[in-house]
Amino acid sequence: MRLARFFAVLGLFLACAPAMADDTSQLYLLHCQSCHGPDRLGGTGPALLPESLARIKRADVIDAIRNGRPASQMASFGSVLDASQIEALADYLHRSTARPPAWTDADIRASHRLLAHPEQLPATPQHGADPLNLFVVVEAGNHHVVILDGDRFEPLARFPSHFALHGGPKFSPDGRYVYFASRDGWVSVYDLHNLTMIAETRAGLNTRNLAVSSDGRWVLVGNYLPGGLVLLDARDLSFVKRIDTPLANGAPSRVSAVYTAPPRQSFIVALKDVQEVWELSYGASADFTPRRLPARDFLDDFSFTPDYRHLLATSRKAQGGQVIDLDTGRAIRDIALPGMPHLGSGIYWQRGDDWVFATPNISKGLISVLDMRTWQLIKEIPTEGPGFFMRSHRNSRYAWTDVFFGPNNDAVHLIDKQTLAVAHTLRPMPGKNAAHVEFTRDGRHLLLSVWDPDGALIVYDSHTLDEIKRIPMNKPSGKYNVGNKIAYAEGTSH
Repeated sequence: MRLARFFAVLGLFLACAPAMADDTSQLYLLHCQSCHGPDRLGGTGPALLPESLARIKRADVIDAIRNGRPASQMASFGSVLDASQIEALADYLHRSTARPPAWTDADIRASHRLLAHPEQLPATPQHGADPLNLFVVVEAGNHHVVILDGDRFEPLARFPSHFALHGGPKFSPDGRYVYFASRDGWVSVYDLHNLTMIAETRAGLNTRNLAVSSDGRWVLVGNYLPGGLVLLDARDLSFVKRIDTPLANGAPSRVSAVYTAPPRQSFIVALKDVQEVWELSYGASADFTPRRLPARDFLDDFSFTPDYRHLLATSRKAQGGQVIDLDTGRAIRDIALPGMPHLGSGIYWQRGDDWVFATPNISKGLISVLDMRTWQLIKEIPTEGPGFFMRSHRNSRYAWTDVFFGPNNDAVHLIDKQTLAVAHTLRPMPGKNAAHVEFTRDGRHLLLSVWDPDGALIVYDSHTLDEIKRIPMNKPSGKYNVGNKIAYAEGTSH
């Protein structure tokens, strides 16, 4: 049973008196280990490691200890621990463990849970909605997932997720199954035809993201802790093998990103601590031995050209990015861009007779637009602040980009894809962070997230820009259209 999926920093209620505030390890053992494990690796509650809590503000951790989490078994400890004990415990959870935590092959196998047998379930959708126009919505504020009918914009199902789903869900080639990876290593597969969870496996302790092969047979998981890759059978998430990455500072390199390249029938992997990109074929005779391609720098994320021949990778050394030719295995040029371009969220579209690639920037208020033939910078489009996501659709006139960071994060810019000018700026809920757009399969409508506990999914007509519907949600961090994702459609991400 999945319990307390948020950053719940304590277990169920205690039977012992509180320890002294200066002995935080004893505080943890008395009050936390029953749910989160004596080694902080998790149990019915999530792992409480610095790697898992890295993005959680200290004040939010303290609030969770003091007040608990509603709609979960995370209890309130404000009446049990005093302020100094709560603060000491919050700091303790952000410190590294005495011994580096390990997660072995045996641990992965033991974590496997088969919850339903797909062959015993109907092979056709049982809900009446268009299976290729469903949206999978990650409601991050309370760690739930919503399955939304993309025609009527009504929920079909809602269920709790593991702690902090990360990296975006991925889909089987036919769109029937959706795969999730949580920050603390849990991988889950859910049947969209029957609206039921099929299986889950804990592939690591801190996971970056996952990819599904274009033949639907394999799931490859990239981990931060322990570093490396884990290969699972896509049918039931049973463990197949571990693929070790090279050592860096005495530990296996972390994985920055892993995606599938359908025309190449391969997974592409960027390593965070080694200057390499890996290609792992999943063809009929593949043994998943990596083809190791040198990079000019450590890579953080990447995107593909439409033909999947070239990789556009974020490179700190180049202060922008680099282009890697996957056929020759060579880095062919640096792309000198200012700030910190977020190439993994960049998109491409056709502009006249040419193709362009546009990327947001997480440290500067601008969008960089590149010619995909010459890799020359065409234009820098000023925005009201740094952004994180861009989205469009082949049937949309505009590319939508957020202003994710800074005082103007309630703004969303609509960029005319031909003139490369900001045509409209919307503020869906003034004062609240607006981000992450996803279009319906036909591009007629789009959903925009307001990332706030009192936020919403807002449905727009993509042509008139009229608001169609507002669906209240607790920090809906992302939503993903089945048809667009399995087609790797122009204007969406991988």
